[in-house]
This record gives sequence, structure tokens and C-alpha cells, in this order.
Amino acid sequence: MQRLLGCVALAMAVPVAAQPTGPAETATRAAIARVEALNPKVNAVLALDPTAVDQARSLDRQRKARGPLFGVPVLIKDNIETRGPLPTTAGSLALKDNVTGRDAPLVAGLRAAGAVILGKTNLSEWANIRSDYSISGWSGLGGQVRNPHALDRTPCGSSSGSGAAVAAGMVDAAIGTETDGSVTCPAAINGIVGLKPTVGLVSRTHVVPISHSQDAPGPMTGDVRTAALVLGAIAGSDPADAQTAAADAHRADYVAALDAGALKGARIGVMRFTTGWSPATDAVFETALAVLKAQGAVLVDVEAPKDRRAIGAGELQVLLSELKADLNAYLATTPASVKVRTLADAIAFNAATPRETVLFGQDIFVKAEATKGLDDKAYLDARATSLKGAKDALDAMLAKNNVVALVGITAAPAWPIDAVIGDQSPGGGAGGLAAVSGYPHLTVPMGAVRGLPVGLSFIGPAWSEARLLGLGYAYEQASRAKVTPTFAASVETMPDVAAALAPPR
Repeated sequence: MQRLLGCVALAMAVPVAAQPTGPAETATRAAIARVEALNPKVNAVLALDPTAVDQARSLDRQRKARGPLFGVPVLIKDNIETRGPLPTTAGSLALKDNVTGRDAPLVAGLRAAGAVILGKTNLSEWANIRSDYSISGWSGLGGQVRNPHALDRTPCGSSSGSGAAVAAGMVDAAIGTETDGSVTCPAAINGIVGLKPTVGLVSRTHVVPISHSQDAPGPMTGDVRTAALVLGAIAGSDPADAQTAAADAHRADYVAALDAGALKGARIGVMRFTTGWSPATDAVFETALAVLKAQGAVLVDVEAPKDRRAIGAGELQVLLSELKADLNAYLATTPASVKVRTLADAIAFNAATPRETVLFGQDIFVKAEATKGLDDKAYLDARATSLKGAKDALDAMLAKNNVVALVGITAAPAWPIDAVIGDQSPGGGAGGLAAVSGYPHLTVPMGAVRGLPVGLSFIGPAWSEARLLGLGYAYEQASRAKVTPTFAASVETMPDVAAALAPPR
């Protein structure tokens, strides 16, 4: 039986058997059933792995000690390689034949912890680096991911499918990747937990890249405890990724760090510069701050950095230059069946494939192709300036105010999907400095605006994931702010809004 998920015909047949024989198989079959029931609404999953049930049966037969993720079905963003028959596409038709037979090290870590790799999630094509006019959650291969809280609203990008799948209840855990906001934004906007780790804590080997300076895979989960379990499985050094050399020295028992009393006496910096663009979101943030304070946190307002614009300009130059170099290096490792071997080839493929450019172009790709390499002075100066600026800004906020972490609004509530203009975020967001500096960033649900979730960000210094997870867990347990999706057609069809929009009798 063919499993066709959303508008995509990549999914393979998952064998049907009689009664499941053990807990892993039971959990896996239940997850498959949820995907089949819910995915037509949100188009979050590109393909189910046809080996998923066999993976689960193998786990059930094992006599060795069961790992911390035993039998947990996990979905993988489709820019991360998994062994087996599924391709790794980054959402592009250019990579539809990219079946590598390789597990990314982070996927191998999940398997070693007992997880079942259930399948691949849709994403913003090429991790949302193709155009300034993109629609988050859209890929040429998979179509549009939809937000389960309001189906005409953005799931944010680029880990849109991972966020929407967890929020919809298909799985408790998925993997996303972030360069700047692509784990934390879809986590916040879909109302789940997302962690962008310190760059270098989790390997990027066999992950379709944007930037070796900023790329960071991370967990997207239904709660903080699951995020801690997943991070423990995927963190660690990888000889093939030089930036992870220090990872093993900084790994921690992230589950042991979860403490409902972690906020008591903790000095936390409040980034009020993340407010001011939405009164309703600001009100939810103030409620979250009150929860932190009630749990014993000492809140300290911190000043906004003065050079954020310059940091952003430098970041763009870094991403353009590294995209060309890193993507060319990755494509060179793909099978001969993949005919696109360079960024220039991808640009030519898109130009010749109407499906790829039907909604927006590839202006960022073209700018990246025009860069002059990683030895170019413009790149080297931009990397030095942006990295130093971001680290100095965060270090100063932490040290000057003697705080262990910073909190702010993660992102705006989900904006409408707009096929005419593209993404139209109203602004805000706490994560840019953490992205450029490579520091960790955790987002936890803090409530909703008109039924649309918003997230509370916790940002700390490098390698502070255990502390951030502890603080986030304490807030999560006290606030109980998670929002259950309704799969409403739109905010405007929700009863209170619809009544307000209707003419008075």
C-alpha cells in the first residue's frame, strides 16, 4: 500500500502486520497512523521511512539495556541524511534522487539511543536561503506546510515541517536545523519547545549546509524533558566536523539538569528590546515574566546592543560566502544520480524548472554565486566583525548585569501565508545575536495571541544548554502555557473573532 503524504509521492509502503509484538512497534504504528490522519491537514511530513516498523521490531527483540529514547518515533528534517531508501532533498526537485545510504552522525546517535527514524519532514526549500521573497514552509518538492493552529498561517521556516508535525501531535520529537531562527521560530510559532544548541555541540556532517559558522541541528519537541533526552543523544564530537572538537568535553546530563526549582534565585536579564511591535504579544510576555518572578527569579532589564544592524549586515555576507563554498563541497559528495553538483548548477536547474520558481525566485542564490571564496577579504572582515559584535553584545549583557541567562520574545505570532508578497513578519525576535555568536537558544511556549502560540526565549553563553534547559523546564512546569492546536481554517473563523468581524445585528 502506497503511503502518499500531503501532495508528495515520496513515501514508501510501510508493511502492515497483525498485532504489534512489542512497545516500540506499538508506538511506531501509532505514530504512522497519526501521520496518515493528520498530515493531509498540515503537509508537514514528506515521507514515512518504509523501514520504520522493522526498526521498531528489531528494538523490541534486543536483549541489551534499552536506550533513553527506546521506541520513540522521531521525524528528521529533510536536509539531514538517513540511511535507507529515502532521499535527502532539502525540499528541492534538484535533489529528489539524493539517496546516499548514509546516516548523519546525529541520526546515528538517535538510533543508538533507541529511537525509531519514522520519516522525513517538509521544510522551506534549501533551508530558506534561496530568496528574500520566499514563503516559509514552501518547497518545490513538498508544497506548503501549514500551521496546525490556523491553517492559513505560516509555520515559519525553515524547520517548518518538524515544528508543525510535533505541534499537530504526530510525534513527540523531531529534528530541525538552524542558521538563524530556523529551529526557534517554527518551534515558537507552532507552540512547541525548540533548542538551537551551541554551534559545535552537534555534528553537521551529512547535513545539507548553509553556513559552517552558524548551522546547528537541534531538537524540536513537545516538552523540555524530551528536548533534553534528544539533545543527549545527538550531542558529541565528530572528527569530520572540526567545529565539534570540544563537544565531548562540554556534554552534560541534560535530563539531570531539569529542576522545577531552577528559577529560584536565578538572575535573569530581560531583553525588552524584543517587545514593542505587538501589544497583545507584549502582554503575554509580561505574564511570562510574572511567572519567572513568582518562581523566585531575579529579573534585571538589560540594554539593547547598539550595533545590531552592523552585525546583521556582516552576517549576510558570511552566509552568502559560506553557502557557495559549503554547498559546493556537500554536493560533491552526493551520488552520481544527483546531476546538480554546484550552486551554479542549482541556479541553472531552478531557472529551467518552472515548478521551482513559480512563486518566488532565487536572488540569494545568485548573490551567493557571485561571492569570491573564503579567502576573500570581504568575507573574512564580515565574519570577524559580526562574530565579535554578537559575542561582545551577549557577553556584555550577561556580565554587566550579572545574569545567568537572557529572556525575550522568540518571534511574532504566525502571519498569513502570502503567495503574492511572501513572508510578512511584523518584526521582533530574540535569536539573531545567538545565531551569529553560535550561543545556545531555547524557546518554550508562553501562551497565545488570538489562538496563535508565542514562545519565550532563554539565551545563554556557549555550552550552557544544561542551565537553559533547567530554567526552561522550571518555567514550563510553572506556567503550563502550551496551546493545543485546533486546526482552524483561519484566525478569522475562530468564534470570537468571527463574531467581532460580522456586522452588528
